[in-house]
Amino acid sequence: MIAAFMNRATSRLPAILWASLLLLAVALFLGSGWREPWLLFSPESRSILTLRLWRVLLGAVCGASLAAAGVVLQAILRNPLAEPYILGISAGAGVGAATAIALGGFALGAFLLPFGGFAGGVLSLLAVYLLARVDSRTAPHTLILAGVAWGALCSSILMFFVSRSSAEGLHAVSWWFLGDLQVNDPQLVVVVAAINAVGILAIAAQARALDALTLGDDLASHLGLHAERKKLILLGLSTLVASSSVSACGLIAFVGLIVPHVARSLVGPEHRRLIPASLALGAAFLAITDGLGRILFYPVEVPVGIFTALIGTPFFLALLRRKRRAMWSHAP
Repeated sequence: MIAAFMNRATSRLPAILWASLLLLAVALFLGSGWREPWLLFSPESRSILTLRLWRVLLGAVCGASLAAAGVVLQAILRNPLAEPYILGISAGAGVGAATAIALGGFALGAFLLPFGGFAGGVLSLLAVYLLARVDSRTAPHTLILAGVAWGALCSSILMFFVSRSSAEGLHAVSWWFLGDLQVNDPQLVVVVAAINAVGILAIAAQARALDALTLGDDLASHLGLHAERKKLILLGLSTLVASSSVSACGLIAFVGLIVPHVARSLVGPEHRRLIPASLALGAAFLAITDGLGRILFYPVEVPVGIFTALIGTPFFLALLRRKRRAMWSHAP
């Protein structure tokens, strides 16, 4: 039975990749004039087509990156509720990017926002890691508790930025705070895509290490893996791709929670298949939800972060309920 499931999971991966590419193509037509998609390729709509292409590309890059970060965190923490927000990484990256915006990040070039976001994410990771480290070990539950507390602190700092913004800056910060894929600088998309491509390739190269870490630190060590060192490397890589994405598209929640679970149900827990499936589904999921935000209440555009929260909140509560039942069922 196990061999049959693995064969089905392997055969599903190409279908997932092709379906995701199809959904990305569909996302290109979601927006004004979606009822007459052929008009998008007319000479008069060339500028709109260009903007859509950049927007879909940004959604694909950030969706894939957030999903990859979620895969890593769920494996390291061995917790199905883990995602970049659970460790305060996204909120810390948000503080760094918001600081860059306050300093004129949009005007100072495409590198300042990712740098600010990554700096904030790394500082948050170090703070959470040091807070959670006990006797030279880092337990998953202490990491989660430290991450929740740190995330709350960073969210308060972000709200302070919002309250102190000027009328002009308030709109930009508020949309970024809600999650926004509007492309103001194509060069920023290129920079973020390049950074995240390197991070994702490095994560994919650690697929076997992730499989071992899901068994626990002790078993991973028996398999010849330096668990603490690998965890630190993988936490750094997940911080890189999540922070870079936050700097470009703002605070978008639950992509790193929803997508790995869906991918795991389709291709199984082996990370050699789980990582590419999560990348493809994450890219398609964020691009499609952004497109829905452009057409459902047209001409009013709804930030993509609102849609991911509306989808992710009941998903999170369902997982929390299932996890609580499992805890009670195994209680003595």
